[in-house]
Amino acid sequence: MNAPDQPPLFPGYWADLDPDRVAVVMEPSGETLTYGQLDDMANRLSNVFRGAGLEAGDHVAFCMENRLDYLAIMWGCHYAGLYYTAISSRLNTDEVAYIVDDCGARAFIASPYLNDVATGIIDATPNVETRLCVGGAIEGHDPLEAVLAEASAEPLSGRIETNDMLYSSGTTGRPKGVKVLATGEPLGTGDSVTRLAQMLFGFGDDAVYLSPGPLYHAAPLRFCRGVLRTGGTVVVLEGFDPELALAAIERHRVTTSQWVPTMFVRMLKLPDAERTKHDTSSLRYAVHAAAPCPIEVKERMIDWWGPVIHEYYAGTEGNGLTYCDSEAWLSHKGTVGKPVMGVLHIVDDDGNEVPTGEEGGVYFSDGGTFSYHNDPDKTADSHLSNGWSTLGDIGRVDDDGFLYLTDRRAFTIISGGVNIYPQEAENALAMHPDVVDVAVFGVPNDEFGEEVKAVVQPTAMPASDDDAAALERRLIAHCRERLADVKCPRSVDFRSELPRHPTGKLYKRLLKDEYWGRM
Repeated sequence: MNAPDQPPLFPGYWADLDPDRVAVVMEPSGETLTYGQLDDMANRLSNVFRGAGLEAGDHVAFCMENRLDYLAIMWGCHYAGLYYTAISSRLNTDEVAYIVDDCGARAFIASPYLNDVATGIIDATPNVETRLCVGGAIEGHDPLEAVLAEASAEPLSGRIETNDMLYSSGTTGRPKGVKVLATGEPLGTGDSVTRLAQMLFGFGDDAVYLSPGPLYHAAPLRFCRGVLRTGGTVVVLEGFDPELALAAIERHRVTTSQWVPTMFVRMLKLPDAERTKHDTSSLRYAVHAAAPCPIEVKERMIDWWGPVIHEYYAGTEGNGLTYCDSEAWLSHKGTVGKPVMGVLHIVDDDGNEVPTGEEGGVYFSDGGTFSYHNDPDKTADSHLSNGWSTLGDIGRVDDDGFLYLTDRRAFTIISGGVNIYPQEAENALAMHPDVVDVAVFGVPNDEFGEEVKAVVQPTAMPASDDDAAALERRLIAHCRERLADVKCPRSVDFRSELPRHPTGKLYKRLLKDEYWGRM
């Protein structure tokens, strides 16, 4: 529940208080949406859903690029008490059809950016009763703008809190929806993400929050939702560009932002003149998560922006969360923090807790509960018999209770009976001046079972086989200067681009499957 002196946590409160307050700004277009406009659109959309027969607890899905009305559409679903699934705009027709059908959506919204996908899924999603398009025409879809113009702007009665139901990225098979049951509490009660962000990251009516990633991902969606619950302004990048992001910080005097480490790397690799020409002194909180951050990268970011870098470790599942600020990290370099939600446990393969300092599976108890929609086996695999749950990571805890992640269990390389964690080699290579992006994983080896392979996106593709061989030797030598030989790649291949999600997650499974002949 809210604290006695805290206002209701939803945009309608701020729309009533100050309808002209800016809620959303798009960059670089400069389009804006006020709280009054956002609340009006959300109210109308909630009435559209109710008029179409959807009741609280039903499901809606939407698939769009970052756009001005994205968050208003999300709030329209929320105001109606519906579970809502934001779908990646990078997925193909079959992938989107699977998610829309699997989540049980009765309504679907898309933009012309997804025209071919939206029309292509119609026959494969027969349970969808209402199809809407926003920002232009899509065959078989009713124009949202016209539908909203005819709808009532009066708030629905008895509004309750609900949840998103987002899907895993599907790097190891079909994505699965993560379902956290809605509490049914009155709208404005808030959620755990908002309360943590208020406590840790200064969310409030004076916050200006920069969201540089795609809004369909869990962290951007939930953090933007939290900003709009608390009366702040969300600045959304239409697409990530390192200099554009820095310019937006200066232009809007951004106070709070959230990043993934690949964004840090791209900003750090800008020419000094471009990197330093923008004033970033307004930043009070620069939060990062979603992927491991090499120590060198984080050190350089703290040197550049000051002790405003904050990190957390959590997942879409919401089963637990660790956190550390710059000061704690500098005294425990490499940590992802101490638990602030849930109780942390490091366990062996039999589910027994291991001594401090030893590696094992990372589990949480006494945090949030979740299940994987329509997949009881995956739900069971992520839980121990005592109810502790995991995101699939390996790590250790030090004497001060700080967690250090080793790698994903699924990507551990076993070579000659030795466990090798590819994250170490990836961290060693990430800031090499010739490297834009890197993935390290195990490939078949007749003698040892697996050997270490690196696939690199170089700053410039080698012009010849001799150039490629020379670059390969330099990168392997660079790695061996920092790590034991067994942890370093035995070979390096080069690609013009790696399959990395805009949220920062690397689709390493796609690369690994090529080398194991699983395509």
